[in-house]
Amino acid sequence: MKKALVIGINKYPSAPLSGCVNDAEAFASIIEKNGDGTPNFDVKLKTDVPTKANLRKLILELFSGDSDTALFYFSGHGFINELGGYIVTPDYERNDEGVSMDEILIAANASEAKNRVIILDCCYSGAFGSPKITGDRSAHIAKGVSILTASKDNETSLEINGHGVFTNLLLDALHGGAADLNGHITPGSVYAYIDQALGSWDQRPVFKTNITKFISLRTIVPQVPIEVLRRLTEYFPTPVEHYPLDPSYEDTNTLHIEHKVVEPYAKLENVAKFKDLQKLQSIGLVVPIDEQFMYFAAMNSKACKLTNLGYHYWRLVKDNRI
Repeated sequence: MKKALVIGINKYPSAPLSGCVNDAEAFASIIEKNGDGTPNFDVKLKTDVPTKANLRKLILELFSGDSDTALFYFSGHGFINELGGYIVTPDYERNDEGVSMDEILIAANASEAKNRVIILDCCYSGAFGSPKITGDRSAHIAKGVSILTASKDNETSLEINGHGVFTNLLLDALHGGAADLNGHITPGSVYAYIDQALGSWDQRPVFKTNITKFISLRTIVPQVPIEVLRRLTEYFPTPVEHYPLDPSYEDTNTLHIEHKVVEPYAKLENVAKFKDLQKLQSIGLVVPIDEQFMYFAAMNSKACKLTNLGYHYWRLVKDNRI
């Protein structure tokens, strides 16, 4: 069971925002289903939560129980002072700005959920996970906790085109920009995607975690079917072998198509293998040898080989991890 609490707040009395409800609604929509339409997170979406008490109650409910994954997403105002960081609620007042980030970390650390993920798109959000006042429960990030924030603890978070800059990239990552070749999108791959997209002069995302294995936030349909990846070890019995090609692998090399043909003519078995190899080449796992394109490698009886990335996935197949 995977559950997510998604919060977006625009209606601050003296400092209203415009993109946070959009952020929350878009994030909730994408996270509740995988790319193939199967259920993902059981989402509770709440916008413009009016008080600290309401928000604190929702957070404690999220981290109660023993779900596989409990995810908290917040888009709104953030605040920091000498005591630490806060996610701000509409009933804020001086010296009582909102729910303490340290409180949320304590709840996440104490949760029996196997994995806890906190994603914050607010100013100074990088303060989360680095308590100013240390203690037994708030001085560390417990095992199974991952934190992804829009900015460092001394930076503001920007909005553009109706969304936070951070959440805009987060949504792109979850749509597939951060997916691996198996179609899995993890907190680490999301951070890497956002980190690469933001320049040195932009707000800097922060990622903190204490895990031994990445979980999948969402899966999409892989660029290449898993069964094709699994044939890597069939085509390349060892990672240094070359796979020899000839014109029989090219499906246009047949007398039934007006085309300059050469022997050996296209064979269905070889054509099927060649289509797999071309798919693997399209995602950087295989390259033709001494030719720019796989077509010419076949027509000129050359070969193809694994790339370094191809060797990585070859090893995963060999070790029965795919």
